[in-house]
This record gives sequence, C-alpha cells and structure tokens, in this order.
Amino acid sequence: MPFARLASTTTPTAHIGLGLAAVGRPGYINLHRDRDLPDERTADALRTRTHELLDAAYAQGVRYFDAARSYGRSEEFLADWLTARPGVTDVVIGSKWGYTYTAGWTVDAEAHEVKDHSLATYERQRAETAALLGDRLDLYQIHSVTADSPALTDKELHARLAALAAEGVSIGLSTSGPAQAEAIRAALAVTVDGEPLFRTVQATYNALETSAGPALADAHAAGLTVIVKEAMANGRLAGTEAPAVVREIATEEGLGSDAVALALVLYQPWAGVVLSGAATVTQLAGNLHAAVLDLDEERRARLDALVEEPEAYWRHRASLPWS
Repeated sequence: MPFARLASTTTPTAHIGLGLAAVGRPGYINLHRDRDLPDERTADALRTRTHELLDAAYAQGVRYFDAARSYGRSEEFLADWLTARPGVTDVVIGSKWGYTYTAGWTVDAEAHEVKDHSLATYERQRAETAALLGDRLDLYQIHSVTADSPALTDKELHARLAALAAEGVSIGLSTSGPAQAEAIRAALAVTVDGEPLFRTVQATYNALETSAGPALADAHAAGLTVIVKEAMANGRLAGTEAPAVVREIATEEGLGSDAVALALVLYQPWAGVVLSGAATVTQLAGNLHAAVLDLDEERRARLDALVEEPEAYWRHRASLPWS
C-alpha cells in the first residue's frame, strides 16, 4: 500500500498533499485565478509554475501529488518533474481516469471535460497515463464516481482494475455531488474474487459540505485511505471570500483563512491526506500552516454553523465560472 510510506513520515505536513487541478490547464473553477496565474497561460508557463509548486511542496515535507487525465497536462508536467529529479523516490503519485480533457487549452471552451466510465475509456486513458508516468504511478482512481456510475457494476472493468492492482498500483475512486455518501458506501461493497477492489477514496469535504463525513469514517474503518479534495471549497473558504468566523479564527492565530479551512479537515480522525490546490508558492506556504494550527472544541463549534445543505452547496459549485 503506497500510503504506508506517508505513515512513517513524521513531518507535520505529511498528511497534506498537492493537487494539480488548478495548474495543469489554463481554465478551472477556483476563484480569483486572474490573480493567481501568469497573464500568458501557455503550456510552458504552467509547466514552470507546476514545477515551482512541486519543488516548494517537496522541500516542505509534502509527499503526495495528485493529477488526473482531465487536468490538462498535469500528468505530463508531473512526469517531467520526476524525471528531472531522479533522487525523489519517497513520494506517492496518484492520478485519475474517467474524464477526458476537451477544452483545447482555452478558458472559454463550451465543455472542459467529458465524463465516461466505460472500459474502453479506462483502457485508452490507462495507456496514456502509463506513457507519461510509467512505474511511478502508485494510485489510479476512477474520477468522480456517483452512485449510478457503471464503474460500480461493470464486472469486466473490475477485473481489469484488479489486474492493475496485482501489478502493484492501488485502485481507488473519487466522488462528487450531493450523494457522495451513497457512492462511497456502494464502492465499499465492490469485490473481486472476494477481495475489496478499492483501497482509497477521494471526496469533497470542507466546512461548508460535510455530508460525506460518516461514509468516509466507514471507509477509513474498512481500511481505505481517505483523501480529501476541495477543502477550501474552490476558494470560498480562503482570503476575503471566507466567512467571517473563518477570518476571525485566522486573525486570532495570525494565519490565513486557508489554514483554518484545511486544519478543520485535518482534525477529522479519518482524514489520511488533505489536498492543497495551491496555484502559487505563497498560497502553498499558507496552506501548510494548517498542519500546526490547533482548532479546539470551541473553535470547531463556531465553524459547525457554516454547514450548507448538500444540494445547495453543489448547485453553487456548479455555478462557478471556468476562468
């Protein structure tokens, strides 16, 4: 299990990972990207930015890096970084299949990604990922599984994924939408030859959207590594966008709102890795302060009041513009 490498790491930041969704392509739904990225979002500019982030994260103890086929050229940028640094052998590399990037390196595309969990898509994207990451891939996840996804019932797909697991690559899934808990619990029941197929689950959980929490606790109890994405709600819990209570706690600690948002997730006993989606080295440094921020019971109670109904949260997320 690749995440066992993280368990033996004692740095405070070992449970924070770096996700590359915001820097592998020119367009994404995080807030204020106009301030975060170079004016010219060429492939070379974003490759340079990605490598700066990876260098800074690794230097500060981060050891999990997360990419996806649909994150533009994120796998390519990550592969280039790994090739240029042959001494970096203690990291865990994850990627995802199931969405195809379709924006053609533009911000105003009609569709930025297309979802397809078929066996044919798996075989195509597995070959694409292998061509870039080779044997450095530790974890391959099905991207954004919902309870009605054919990926949860396709026995032939399960057999192919189990064969990949037999080669040493852990199999996982990510979830999305207001019914994440249902998808997670359905995934826990998927077996191949009597053995659980999935060894990780990556889900959205933050101060505004906590509905997956009980199911993630169940997944953790079943032995899966839980990876949390969107801990800052695509920027809604960072900077001046953050609710007043988040900013108040941040001011009390002399830190940024982003650190408070991440610290709340790190507090959850089932959270194995919490992803930073930083687009700048300064953002990353602020995120990493979460590892040493103490959120006592009184502060957590204050943050509990922020929780939104899942349907409302996901409607808001769906309304965020690609920029």
